Amino acid sequence: MTFATKILQNTTRKVIDKYPLYVPKSGTFPKGFQVGSIASGVKKNNALDLGIIINTNKSRPSSAAAVFTTNKFKAAPVLTSKNVLDSTNGVAINAIVVNSGCANSVTGELGMQDAKEMIDIVNEQLGDKTSPSTLVMSTGVIGQRLQMNKISEGIKKIFQENKFGSDFTSWLNISKSICTTDTFPKLVTSKFKLLNGKEYTLTGLAKGAGMICPNMATLLGFIVTDLPIESKTLQKMLRHSTSRSFNCISVDGDMSTNDTICMIANGAVDTPEINENSQEFKQVQDQVTEFAQRLAQLVVRDGEGSTKFVTVNVKNSYSFEDAKIIAESISNSMLVKTALYGQDANWGRILCAIGYAKLNDLKSLNVDKINVSFIATDNSEPRELKLIVNGVPQLNIDEERASEILALNDLEVLVNLGTGKEEAQFWTCDLSHEYVTINGDYRS
Repeated sequence: MTFATKILQNTTRKVIDKYPLYVPKSGTFPKGFQVGSIASGVKKNNALDLGIIINTNKSRPSSAAAVFTTNKFKAAPVLTSKNVLDSTNGVAINAIVVNSGCANSVTGELGMQDAKEMIDIVNEQLGDKTSPSTLVMSTGVIGQRLQMNKISEGIKKIFQENKFGSDFTSWLNISKSICTTDTFPKLVTSKFKLLNGKEYTLTGLAKGAGMICPNMATLLGFIVTDLPIESKTLQKMLRHSTSRSFNCISVDGDMSTNDTICMIANGAVDTPEINENSQEFKQVQDQVTEFAQRLAQLVVRDGEGSTKFVTVNVKNSYSFEDAKIIAESISNSMLVKTALYGQDANWGRILCAIGYAKLNDLKSLNVDKINVSFIATDNSEPRELKLIVNGVPQLNIDEERASEILALNDLEVLVNLGTGKEEAQFWTCDLSHEYVTINGDYRS
């Protein structure tokens, strides 16, 4: 087979329609939240591009927390929302307004004014003129100003025409309104039970398909819950969960200027407020982390041009931090990602990515103890295909079995360092010709 023929076969590989696979058809949502969305005209073809989440529960003050991009060029909505959280200590935040189609990034003082205007309009509609109670997010093309005439009119129309709802369609529509190059809206909702028997709900929506790499990605994520959680505790939970979810995904190794993960807890469930000393603290933190991982994994599954969802599992490391660094290094390797797309069992690329990982402590990596395997995700046997055992490459790898495993849509790369008991997971995807096509045409 010639190289040109192989390229043609890869390029014409059947594209999977992911929408019906990952978009729910129903759901139960937290008490005391309503959402509204509209096509303001910023996007073409009358596509939804503006959404608002509001807290209607007034039985106790809500709590809010957020984790923002570490990009040096932080967008106006990132800076504005951070200022709101700093000034309120995350207390009594009752709304999030978000637009897609324009990132309002690298827009200077005028961009800051536009972000504040979006907040001011929502606050006015909510009757909160004197205190900041709204966060703002934007996503889309960098370096362009918002079309504020369309956006401000759209915000007012959502309120004036009462386009809010708490049903499944309303939540699905707002998840659509934040999409850019996404091929499907990302919406997850689940019920959980506390140790005291009380039930609460987590609902999350996210957008992202490209520029995905910690910390964090071209990524917006919102998680809301009807559980009462102290604002300081909520911030700790969100940082913990983000470090193990949204900061453990990679599509292309790029990081955006607008990345924001936000969480609001409105306390509509009648149960004592959760704080760090609560019996339920660790339970809730673990549940939020597991939930955030599910939401973050949808971003990877929608990776621009991707055909495979890949779990990189690093086990038995001396430290969690090093396990995460190694998993990230493998996940970001363009050579690993292209090999997985080409279904090539080139373990040398995996080993290379481990070798140049910037570890905090070399105790985590002993070249004589490392084991690397491909793991089949369809329960076929043999489930594990060993590539390196105790630092020694396996000379008679079953290439036919390797091809079978790499042909699966879901893949797992297992790295056993043998130097400790800590572990970390990263979720990534392959890199295809279609990724270049999508990003080459992004603005046209």
